[in-house]
Amino acid sequence: MAALFSEDWMVDFGNAWNEDPGLGDALAKIGFNSAIAYGFDGEAAPHGVIVVENGYVVHAGSYENQPLNWDLRASPADWEKWLTKGVGMMALGIAYAGGKMKFKVGDYGAMIKNPAMAGPFIKSFSAMGTVPRS
Repeated sequence: MAALFSEDWMVDFGNAWNEDPGLGDALAKIGFNSAIAYGFDGEAAPHGVIVVENGYVVHAGSYENQPLNWDLRASPADWEKWLTKGVGMMALGIAYAGGKMKFKVGDYGAMIKNPAMAGPFIKSFSAMGTVPRS
């Protein structure tokens, strides 16, 4: 098992993303392309990144100062809670409003108002939850 957001974990997450039609297929329909980073609140840089082209992950690994469209941060405890129990639209809104989920880069408001993006965003937490972590 790999540590959350480590290079190995991110590769496994990218594979889980691509295997889930609720992510790749859904985002391909809107031509979704983004570099998405994940990390912990209070740290200078994220740990891991995925690069999505036309809905599918084409690169996953460690963050290496590449330009980002999204940079999501939360405490290790909150990440663990969301990956174990999942997260719904209401819980996500509460987490964002309460400062538990932070978007260092990216527009949460625009994303959450677009059902073609919001549904897959919520679904991405389910895919994350399938990846073993230490």
